Amino acid sequence: MTDCQFILASQSPRRADLLGRYGLRFAVRPADIDESRRPAESPDDFVLRLAREKAAAVEGAGLPVLGADTVVVLEQDVLGKPRDRDDALDMLSRLSGRAHEVLTAVCVRNAQRSETLLSRTEVQFATLSSAQIQAYWNSGESAGKAGAYAIQGLAEAFVTEIRGSYSGVVGLPLQGSLGLLKLFGVEPPVWSVHE
Repeated sequence: MTDCQFILASQSPRRADLLGRYGLRFAVRPADIDESRRPAESPDDFVLRLAREKAAAVEGAGLPVLGADTVVVLEQDVLGKPRDRDDALDMLSRLSGRAHEVLTAVCVRNAQRSETLLSRTEVQFATLSSAQIQAYWNSGESAGKAGAYAIQGLAEAFVTEIRGSYSGVVGLPLQGSLGLLKLFGVEPPVWSVHE
């Protein structure tokens, strides 16, 4: 633990992979919170609240804690992780041929302060056939993914256009997240310049 720079309050292997690419040293301690959306809560407020609650739910032992949450939004409907096969097929059918937003909120906090950001990315899907949707479900990638897809996997072929942070759609907007960590004195060694 003494070698860690911060705590990642997430069980997402994608977030850990994104941060690990930069040589950052962190411990993974998934937050256990209620992720239910409150009545009349906007998608923005919802994802920001979850990121804050995840960061607050984990004891940092003097280290900064990073919490994050990602949701897919289609016409103000939040598409979370699919409950089952039918739910996933329904989500993918709704996304077919349309643009949707992916919101990822990030919160970094310690005992003295808390900083947050909200990444908003527009993703346009091609029109998908029922056979493509079924085949995607059969791949296993839908499970546990907001909106029932993983842009870094086979669903990348569904995307015709993206406006915003690609890594934000994966689950952690890197440019903004590294900026937040820097406010807490955490910088990737890959950025270090040796003369």
